[in-house]
Amino acid sequence: MVLRRLAAGLRRQACPELAYVNLEAGEVREFVTFRRFLGLCAGRVGQLLNLSNLANDAGISHTTAREWISVLEASYVVFRLPPFHANLGKRLIKAPKLYFCDVGLASWLCGIEHARQVATHPLRGAFFENLVVLEALKQRYHGARRPRLSFYRDSSGLEVDLVSETGDGLIAIEAKAGATITGRWFDGLRKFAELVPGPVRARVLCYDGEPLGEREGATVVGPSGLEGLLDALDPEEERGA
Repeated sequence: MVLRRLAAGLRRQACPELAYVNLEAGEVREFVTFRRFLGLCAGRVGQLLNLSNLANDAGISHTTAREWISVLEASYVVFRLPPFHANLGKRLIKAPKLYFCDVGLASWLCGIEHARQVATHPLRGAFFENLVVLEALKQRYHGARRPRLSFYRDSSGLEVDLVSETGDGLIAIEAKAGATITGRWFDGLRKFAELVPGPVRARVLCYDGEPLGEREGATVVGPSGLEGLLDALDPEEERGA
């Protein structure tokens, strides 16, 4: 036991991000390869999870990649966001998306050391999307409810970053890292509301700016206002009904 703790301490000094990982949750012996695997996961934030491609890039087997993703999920390092399913007569994407439970860790693994680097980083949009998904997830957990969150993407390329299912319908959320709103940002939300059979209770555009109220049928907020907006759209008295 003492040797195990000492080895764990040495690993964490050499590779601080392993402090997040419960290594006893699974067999992780190749720590250099595992650290590379973590970095590859961070580079795939907001993307569809393809375990075969991830395994090939990390130089490990598909089985090992699946096991290591499970270890990271059990350690609350990453989570998978499932795709939205509905009988739409369209071919929907079936693979989940990959996100980190700590956007700061994902950023650090991608080489970001200062906030000023984020503005020009190629994954800025993916990190922002990850942040928005976490805010929605936090809102659900604070209300002691199952997440019931998903994303929508079909074979035609139509995508909505986040769909929250409530008792009174769906809340469609689009995340945009820019600070200047354009009309195109609302297109996916509008088309999604036209396609899905169930009622879309609200459309939300979360962007890197100040709240602007209603625009083109959607409520425009920044990340800090998303949790409060979702609480207002799904109040506690309605949840208990």
